[in-house]
Amino acid sequence: MATVAQIKISLNPPITVADFDDHLTDLMNAAELDLGIAGVVLPAELDALCDRAIITYVAFQWETEHGNLERAARFKASYDEQKAQLSMATGYTEWSAE
Repeated sequence: MATVAQIKISLNPPITVADFDDHLTDLMNAAELDLGIAGVVLPAELDALCDRAIITYVAFQWETEHGNLERAARFKASYDEQKAQLSMATGYTEWSAE
């Protein structure tokens, strides 16, 4: 599962203080909910694909909040693609068990 520490080093520039940990955790939780709305059923132990989608979602939101709209748009496009792929992939959806 993606951790706050992974998120912090993924951002540019990396965050080195704990001041934003609660906010980043909220963004990670929002990412999981957003994936769920798209029909993605996250495995109990998140894998690299799910982690990357969550990290990308957080980066998109972080850049938006800080007015870096061009970077945010690139992260959003990447996240949307990752979300679409997960929502159609066997093993990440409810319909895959049928």
